[in-house]
Amino acid sequence: MTERPYHHGDLRVALLDRAEQTLRESGVDGLSLRELARDVGVSHGAPRRHFRDKAALLDSLAVEGFHRLADTFARAAAGAAGRPFPVVLSDVAVAYVTFATENPALLELMFTSKHQAEASAELHRAANSSFDQVAGLVDLGQSCGALVDGEVEQVGMTLFAMLHGITSLANTDMIDRDQLPRLTGYAVGSLLHGLAPRHGTDLGAAPGLAGTD
Repeated sequence: MTERPYHHGDLRVALLDRAEQTLRESGVDGLSLRELARDVGVSHGAPRRHFRDKAALLDSLAVEGFHRLADTFARAAAGAAGRPFPVVLSDVAVAYVTFATENPALLELMFTSKHQAEASAELHRAANSSFDQVAGLVDLGQSCGALVDGEVEQVGMTLFAMLHGITSLANTDMIDRDQLPRLTGYAVGSLLHGLAPRHGTDLGAAPGLAGTD
């Protein structure tokens, strides 16, 4: 049997590309460094020059996922200061839901990896870089009067919870994916109405839900 070569151009990129495809098809349990080496046509030991073990591979996959998510947010929010805030927020929300429904296995890995005790500092930086953009958008909404004052993290988590719910419904085929942009835009408009500043209320008073409007 002919020994497979070590070199494969940019082997790290080739391994990550194939790993993401395997993740999409077979889940985390279907991933192994030996199988990846076979798939990309290199010796079984070659991947360990880039990833010491499967955990390191998964960590790198999650980091790459957060980088892509950060780029997705950046493109959707481009020129935010010169556009109406509701339009920007809707664009970012649709971009996130699209990313999440197109990459469900990767997104699950990203969030699972981020909360593991052994998650690398690089992974935390990548995750924070993604969601710092959302925090900045919430801060912009508060500064322009579109969002109620309060903790940025709390307001941002409210937005994320709504989008995560829409994503979950779409990924279980309870929502027609062709309707996702329209539904997400409607949900953002409803959320903005609920989080709009009201005299004498704050986040703790649950404006719009206490019957005091």
